[in-house]
Amino acid sequence: MIMKKALAPTFLALSVGFFGGFGLSTMTAANAGDGNDKALPLEDLQRFTSVIEHIRDYYVQPVDDQHLFEHAIRGMLSSLDPHSSFLDPSEYEDLKESTSGKFGGLGIEVTMDESFIRVVSPIDNTPAFKAGVAAGDLIIRIDGASTKGLSLRKAVDIMRGEAGTDIELTIVREGEDTPLTFTITRDIIQVDSIRHKMLAKDYGYIRISQFQSKTGRQFKEALESLQDETESGHLKGLVLDLRNNPGGIFEASVEVADALIDADKLSDNKMLVYTEGRLPGAELKEQAHRGDMLEGAPVAVLINGGSASASEIVAGALQDHRRAVIMGTQSFGKGSVQTVLPLDEEYGLKLTTALYFTPNGRSIQAKGIEPDISIENITLPDGSKRSSAWSSIKESDLKGHLENTVEGDEAKVTTEEKFVFEPIADYQVQEALNLLKGLSILSSS
Repeated sequence: MIMKKALAPTFLALSVGFFGGFGLSTMTAANAGDGNDKALPLEDLQRFTSVIEHIRDYYVQPVDDQHLFEHAIRGMLSSLDPHSSFLDPSEYEDLKESTSGKFGGLGIEVTMDESFIRVVSPIDNTPAFKAGVAAGDLIIRIDGASTKGLSLRKAVDIMRGEAGTDIELTIVREGEDTPLTFTITRDIIQVDSIRHKMLAKDYGYIRISQFQSKTGRQFKEALESLQDETESGHLKGLVLDLRNNPGGIFEASVEVADALIDADKLSDNKMLVYTEGRLPGAELKEQAHRGDMLEGAPVAVLINGGSASASEIVAGALQDHRRAVIMGTQSFGKGSVQTVLPLDEEYGLKLTTALYFTPNGRSIQAKGIEPDISIENITLPDGSKRSSAWSSIKESDLKGHLENTVEGDEAKVTTEEKFVFEPIADYQVQEALNLLKGLSILSSS
């Protein structure tokens, strides 16, 4: 868990859901109340107290006071947006586990979609991923029991359990006529956020599955390792795969973008990302520093509908500064920042406190990042299809999402015409590699 005692809070660039949610940021309780001395309305407080008293005195069955207050708090927060929530001791612990990259369960990021549970993305090499659960899947039953009306927290509690035990998920998937059933064995989820390999001579590939506290350092180590494998010590191009990356720690995304952007080659705008909000210390401006680990070698970034939050920060920064070509499909569109505010030693509040913007002033909230080159998933040689559900859910689809109020064409980004190629095993990665080779030829001619 990242805990900072400084007055300025750090932030969650967290995607939706709580099942293995990624990243944690906190601020001190003393600073949490700054900035608004307006007294709470007495009449409303009296009305609220009156409701509590009537429930205690006249409800058909006795009700625990703590139950009433906790659910009243949850109700207030759920009316704001899908990402603000009350954290009881168990939920606090969940966030601590997720930042370490190790936690128990199935390995999926989920959110509420109306009255059901929707999969945002499975995490690489976890039980859910290996079983075939896909981004966009709608979970309609857990162990045969309907999820309709089930709270997200309750669903997560049910899906978690002892490693080695089985759970049955029934899902509805776009393009399938009947529900699909998966029996998945729970496991301790140890997530490595970075994987890398050489795609071809002098062309590297790095996959970031989520942004953890150590991801920035690991990304730089992966770049160094790939360059060491080349004869010249320099890559001719890099494919950065952010598909189905639900987000994570804000600072990690900044580190990744900064490693590829040389401030000395930028004009007056050296911004990587900035945030705007009412919380004291919420307005951050992260700028690029001198140096580019690839020394200007071309970069292709892959995104899809499961790419959210911190992934979109990286893609947006690289796109605005024309440092990379963004390929794939439209990203999720989560442009809000969450801060964890301690209420006491056991309880906390995860509250949306700011919106983040790309270097050119784009808010991607409920809009997402549009790729420069749109490449859909295609039919494979064996006739099967890559799930179109990868892009079937967006921030704008979530009930109660924050609207994007930024208007105008202050940061237009062109989208090239979609190309058609022959199908191969990983179509998008191969086409990203083809693009890099073409760019390398052009730059050397």
